[in-house]
Amino acid sequence: MQTEVEEKLRYALVTSVQLPDVSDAEFEASLTELSELAKTLGFQVVQTFVQKRNSFDRTAYLGVGKLEEISMFVNRGIRNDELEEEPQELDPSTVEFDVLLVDHEISPSQARNLELAIGCEVMDRTMVILEIFHRNARSRAARAQVEIARLGYMAPRLREAAKLAGPQGRQRSGTGGRGAGESHTELDRRKVRDRIAELQREIIAMELERKTQRARRLERQGQGLGGVSLVGYTNAGKSTLMRALTGSEVLVANKLFATLDTTVRALHPESVPRVLVSDTVGFIKNLPHGLVASFKSTLEEALDAALLLHVIDASDPGFQRQLEVTDEVLQEIGADEVPRICVFNKIDHVGDEAEQAAWTAELQERYPGCVVMSARRPEEVASLHAAIVSFFQRDLVEDELLLPWSAQQLRGEIYSHCQVLDERAEEEGSWFRVRGEPERLRSLHEQLNPGSQGREKEYWEV
Repeated sequence: MQTEVEEKLRYALVTSVQLPDVSDAEFEASLTELSELAKTLGFQVVQTFVQKRNSFDRTAYLGVGKLEEISMFVNRGIRNDELEEEPQELDPSTVEFDVLLVDHEISPSQARNLELAIGCEVMDRTMVILEIFHRNARSRAARAQVEIARLGYMAPRLREAAKLAGPQGRQRSGTGGRGAGESHTELDRRKVRDRIAELQREIIAMELERKTQRARRLERQGQGLGGVSLVGYTNAGKSTLMRALTGSEVLVANKLFATLDTTVRALHPESVPRVLVSDTVGFIKNLPHGLVASFKSTLEEALDAALLLHVIDASDPGFQRQLEVTDEVLQEIGADEVPRICVFNKIDHVGDEAEQAAWTAELQERYPGCVVMSARRPEEVASLHAAIVSFFQRDLVEDELLLPWSAQQLRGEIYSHCQVLDERAEEEGSWFRVRGEPERLRSLHEQLNPGSQGREKEYWEV
């Protein structure tokens, strides 16, 4: 049944109003992004209607003339099941359109008036994003967070839905749990409030569990375990990079918001200290505030990290805007001061080798210290791996440890928590030249030489 739904052709129109303070480049980038969002939902965008205005029309978002133009375009279509053309050969005049997508968040009354004027369903940008999140959420926490955001979005729209439904929204006598004179709309709104409260209680319980898990990870970080979070715009290649860095099988799809749930894997090959890498939900321009709040717990993985990998699509002409969006969201959650490496991914999508080399040089000049790479090139992934390990080894110190033959059970701990540079066997035991965290080396000295604490104190003071 699911396959049949996915194969059914669904067609959409896109419309947007360009305000005076929005540049042509920014306007086009936003429209392109909405088309990609539509593709993720399974729609094929057939036509785009744009209008320049000083402000949105309060009644129906668009002006009367543009409404008439879209209405005439929509109402000359035929049924989808009568179509024989392939999608790329569509004649717009033969299509029955399923939805009009609006590239802004519009009010309930504007949406209702648009639907009445045009004659097909209307979805604004926020509703499109919410629907994608709803479809892609996998974990119990993500599903609950998305449902809260959707309910919060739908609650003020119930009154307009009741107007379209007619008699259902009228006031009726109190029966079946309704108070006297309580309308179906009021009952639905009360149910929404109750459901949101129930979900919030569930999320609080789940958040306690998540905090416990994070506390354990942070405790392990204090024991020689580093944390890295991948952040960046949706579809910048974070999941592909995650798989390349960790050798794990995580979902990789050329769709916006293919990943919603945080995934945590160990950096591979493993290093000293051991590093955990987490992938987070992608950012997007005009992400609904309800979703920013709902996914704050997911994005807080970035707060726990000692290092952020800010992944950017090097092949996207609008990457500067994506950089700004990500910076804004990171600032909103308080993660803007976490150390960061800018990773310009997908350089292999930029022309031929000469064009890639020229663009790499320009990016490195504009963003000193950045990494320009493709997650599909093993040698470039290895270079990024080395940069990550180098970051976590910057505070390591070198030392020598004597492991007596009578304490060989500690050999595994030395190899687990230190980088062994050299090992030699002598009469009294094994000598190790190692690099490790000062606290870890202090602990090993105390275990190996309980009677030499005075020497250790002198060593650490130096």
